[in-house]
Amino acid sequence: MVKKLLSLLMLICLNTFGQNTAAQENKIYNILDAYVAHPSIKGLQNLTTKEHSFWNNPKPKSKNELLAMVILNCNIAFYQNHFGKTNQAISSYEKAWRIYQKNQLNEYDIIEYCLKPLGNLHTILGDYDNAENVIKQYYFVAEKEKNQLQKIAAILNLSNVYQSSGKSALTIDLLEKTIKTEQLSNVQKGTLLNNLGNSYLLSIKKFTTNPDPYNNAEKSFEAAIQLLKNDKNQSEALSNCYQNLSALNRQEQKFESANVYFGKAKKLFLEANNKEPRKIAKLDYENALLLFEQKKYTAASVLISNVFKTLIPNYSSTKTILPDQNSLYAETVLLDALDLQAVVFQKQNQLKKALEAYALSFHIEALYANLLVYENSKIINQTRVRNRSEKCIAIYDLLYQKEKNINYIKNAFQLAERTKSSVLKSYLEKNKTVSRAEKWHLEQLQDWSNTIVKEQQKGISANISKINEAIKKQNSLLLSLKDIRIKNDGIVPENIDINALFSKLEKDKAVMVYYFSGFEKMYYFTLQNQEIKLNSFSDTAHSLTKIWQFMDYFSDANAITNDIKGYTRQGKITYDLLKLPKNTIHKNLLIVPDGILNFLPFEALITKKSETTNFANVHYLLNDFKIGYNNSATFYLNEKPLSGAQQTVLGIFPVFENTPYALAFSKTEMQSIKNNFEGQFFENATATFENFKINAPKYSILHLSTHASAGDIETPASIKFFNQEILYSELYNLKINPDLVVLSACETGIGKLYKSEGAMSIARGFQFAGVQNLLFSLWKVNDYTTAVFMTYFYKNCKEGQSYFEADANAKLNFLNDTTIPNAKKSPYYWSAFVYYGGIETKSNLINYIFYSSGFLILIGLILVFIRNKK
Repeated sequence: MVKKLLSLLMLICLNTFGQNTAAQENKIYNILDAYVAHPSIKGLQNLTTKEHSFWNNPKPKSKNELLAMVILNCNIAFYQNHFGKTNQAISSYEKAWRIYQKNQLNEYDIIEYCLKPLGNLHTILGDYDNAENVIKQYYFVAEKEKNQLQKIAAILNLSNVYQSSGKSALTIDLLEKTIKTEQLSNVQKGTLLNNLGNSYLLSIKKFTTNPDPYNNAEKSFEAAIQLLKNDKNQSEALSNCYQNLSALNRQEQKFESANVYFGKAKKLFLEANNKEPRKIAKLDYENALLLFEQKKYTAASVLISNVFKTLIPNYSSTKTILPDQNSLYAETVLLDALDLQAVVFQKQNQLKKALEAYALSFHIEALYANLLVYENSKIINQTRVRNRSEKCIAIYDLLYQKEKNINYIKNAFQLAERTKSSVLKSYLEKNKTVSRAEKWHLEQLQDWSNTIVKEQQKGISANISKINEAIKKQNSLLLSLKDIRIKNDGIVPENIDINALFSKLEKDKAVMVYYFSGFEKMYYFTLQNQEIKLNSFSDTAHSLTKIWQFMDYFSDANAITNDIKGYTRQGKITYDLLKLPKNTIHKNLLIVPDGILNFLPFEALITKKSETTNFANVHYLLNDFKIGYNNSATFYLNEKPLSGAQQTVLGIFPVFENTPYALAFSKTEMQSIKNNFEGQFFENATATFENFKINAPKYSILHLSTHASAGDIETPASIKFFNQEILYSELYNLKINPDLVVLSACETGIGKLYKSEGAMSIARGFQFAGVQNLLFSLWKVNDYTTAVFMTYFYKNCKEGQSYFEADANAKLNFLNDTTIPNAKKSPYYWSAFVYYGGIETKSNLINYIFYSSGFLILIGLILVFIRNKK
């Protein structure tokens, strides 16, 4: 009887709960169906509210309920994107993906309805690393399941990512290979050919006269049209082909053809169903750009105003065409439209209105920056910011010439400073306040990025499964990071305090020369004696050629000695071009370089014409100034004081004895340091990365005497320890806080160069780890002369000279050393190492020591007095 009762009870429970589950699942689908029948922005807000309530009344438990929630979130994301709410759409897609993964759901095409649109939205927002990870993840799944349709879609979307992030060559290679090797439908091939043509178009370099990219682009677009034109469902794709042909002809100044193609594009676009507001706005922007190129500025402004009307609720152009800042959000079409309107204002000689428009663009860029996590995406974002900054600096310069208001120069400097190593600056600043959980997530993301890069370096032998697993880990970490991250409104970074900068320069008895390398001009600010000045010279190929010709002398150890007169002549030409200060009161010179100037040894510039072949008698900039460098004015202004503790050295000397890579004079270098400083020194097999990491936090000076490589466009910079080679990005998470890092190895300051950020070098790896003062090399250094230079450097440090002074004086010591033959006194040997960091002088250090000692003596006397009194 009891058994029958229990059985009946279980049956009732199962029926009840089963009905509840079914009822909840049906309720979700019914509400979704009702919305899809009549979509609207207001209805979308209600749908989102109901989605939140489904998690609590009661929380979904069965797989069917959870799958219903996945479908609901994917649909919400679709309509959020349709109505221009891109950020919200990303969050909804990510939520759907999180539920789907966590609960191991199936029976839903998660690639088509979640991952594909999610990857595309990341691309639109400029989050290229995240986009690439999402796309590669579903490409891996599609290839594994032999789903050709999704695989080709992944390739197409990946090409969009590469295109948008400036990797035109990689895009062309990917698309050409796919078109040749894969079995494709006409629609697939046509879509890929359209993208290929766009990649050719983007690959066209400024000032080029090569017709090949234009011809290749045109052929690709026309071939795409032939494949797509017979399919009635491809009117939007065809419209895109004609838009690209219009852009191609616009770029070649063939406006009659450009207008005809754009007319066809517009007609086809209007024939398409379900036109998204964003795409409507994009078409208006392209039309405005075409009119602008034909100097029809008023007509262009009307279309730009249409863009704002389409994308910004409650936008009104009655007072001014520019929208209110509070109505803006992260949207690339808005950004492009504002930038174009700024240029229109410039053409109409409304310079201050142009600055207003650019200020709104900077605001949107700040909103974008807040969404990005990966370093590469942030750098690309900053490259865009930098291009806009150059235009603003040019406007400020013009306004200053007209009104002589020094605030224009100061505003220009502020803009330049925001672009200088901004990713590095923001990382170090945020690292001070970030929560432990967020820091752990960021470190793990970086570790998995390093794993991916190192595996990719293996080429055809790379383990694809290992890469995919690392990508999955990154995606999971990123979703988790978004849950714990503190909200940041994306405010534009604070301005640097220029008066405080003046005071510090005065205290350090220094002059600052600060470069900003643009596309049109090289701007340079000179700060000294409480004054700031702005000048410029052409940054076109003609000027760059002069600088490269000088730098080319350092590409080979014999280049200078084989042509001493040519070197001194080219060194003087470059010196005159760079407009460095002369006859100044202060003799400490702080250089903030930019662009290719990051790789130029300013010390070795020639300030006076000379016919001598004796290197010691040549007049270098080194003879006029003690020279230090820094990544930005902010780093210089906010530098932390040295530890004040006894200086001790951790030395890493792999030496590589009995190998082709042996560093014969590395032991001499090590002994010279031992003669001056106490410390711990690892050599040969003990000079491992593990020993370095464990011991580095205990020492004030870290000295690495080894081999390093600058890498190239595809290969990252790296440094060798005895047991392994370490990428520059593997140094980011080091837990160190030294006063100085000395990188006594080849090319430690060289790497892939970004104008806005600097070189992706070994030195940058240490800077990310928080190192403030570094001594590193700009080319392949000589083993013997490096040992001699380091001997002088450490001897000078031992005598109480600051690192800044010790570096400058070591170079003079080297030149004056009568035991070194003239050939080895070539600037190739002594100017390879540059010092980045604080430029305090010996007198400043003595004052610091004096006051510190006085304070300690005073404390000691008080303690003695108290003890005696007792």
